[in-house]
Amino acid sequence: MPPKPPELDLSKLRLVPLSGRHSKVGLSDFGHPLEQPATLRAFGESLPNILGSKDLKEAARAIAKARDADRPVMLAMGGHAVKVGLGPIINDLLKKGILTSLSGNGSVMVHDTEVALMGATSEDVPAGLDEGAFGVTDETGAIINEAARRAASEGRGLGESLADLLFSKNPPNARASVFLGARAAGAPFTVHVALGTDVFHIHPSANGAAMGEASMADFRRFAGIVATLSGGVFINLGSAVIMPEVFLKAVSLTRNLGFRQDGLTTVNMDFVRQYRPRVNVVERPTQSSGKGYDLTGHHEIMFPLLMGLALEYLRT
Repeated sequence: MPPKPPELDLSKLRLVPLSGRHSKVGLSDFGHPLEQPATLRAFGESLPNILGSKDLKEAARAIAKARDADRPVMLAMGGHAVKVGLGPIINDLLKKGILTSLSGNGSVMVHDTEVALMGATSEDVPAGLDEGAFGVTDETGAIINEAARRAASEGRGLGESLADLLFSKNPPNARASVFLGARAAGAPFTVHVALGTDVFHIHPSANGAAMGEASMADFRRFAGIVATLSGGVFINLGSAVIMPEVFLKAVSLTRNLGFRQDGLTTVNMDFVRQYRPRVNVVERPTQSSGKGYDLTGHHEIMFPLLMGLALEYLRT
């Protein structure tokens, strides 16, 4: 039998008064009822100054501060940002000069091309996969692969080339296309492709050499923008792997060349918190200077809310 543990004498426990204990939350941090009618700014100020709502407001203020000081606000994204209908909102932010550049993975090209041409996107993958019907849409692959070939032959980036090609087709839904929105605003749009990950790689017109060369040109253009990020903001909207990796490599490259991102604010936005965006976007690039935020929630709710608050703060 193991020895019986000693019985503790709780009369000797050292207690501390509540008034002398440090507390991390106080009444000044609490939310308050929203008076009606209300503005978006009033809604933001009514939220508790605690955890996620505190981060939301701080990130919005950082965006407003950056643009007020004419510092860049970069938006990197995955294709889901287009699929949930954020194109017109992103385009308005480009037009207003709040977003200064866009970047995305290969799926952004797929969904934006389909939106521009047809006003619809997002295949039913399970319905088509069994018979091999998923990912073989003719026009989508043909246009994107043509843009890659043109970019490689002309020494241009993939994003710029696709924007010009879409523009030449006079698509009926141009107002919803982020590529055309960036083109109209004169804002850089870079695309970063991992070969084999996107449906246009299935298309018989796919040319890996052209796609790689065009995407490499965009990586170097992207790095050139990252070199200017001191006092700026980098937002990763829904890219779990590609854009966090591209961003981290660009940060290392530019710092090796003597550029700094002092006072950098980074914001990661996704449905769940994941390792790679957390360390490559939120933590590592800001560890010596700046601050990172992880805002979790639906893109179609959180991104308009964040940018709407930023616009409100810019007006003051």
